[in-house]
Amino acid sequence: MSTASLWTLVLAAAHLAAGLALGTAYFQSVRWTSNRLADGRWTASALVAIAVRFVLLAAALTLISFEGAPPLLLTATGILVARAAVLHRARTPA
Repeated sequence: MSTASLWTLVLAAAHLAAGLALGTAYFQSVRWTSNRLADGRWTASALVAIAVRFVLLAAALTLISFEGAPPLLLTATGILVARAAVLHRARTPA
């Protein structure tokens, strides 16, 4: 395996890991906000959490898009996998 191929695999893994981290943080924040709203605690912190998570995810995906389609697709895949994992944990009784 050449050095260029190895570097490509490392970058692909890094984008997938970044997507997993971004997705986990995003969807955990969605879960936190929805729990607060379900408990009737509509506060400014819930509104700030909504805005901050949207802006951070949009900024991260915009920056990654400058690297091209493959890194963006890998990151988006990581986000979708993290979404599935967070939803699975939310549905599984403790």
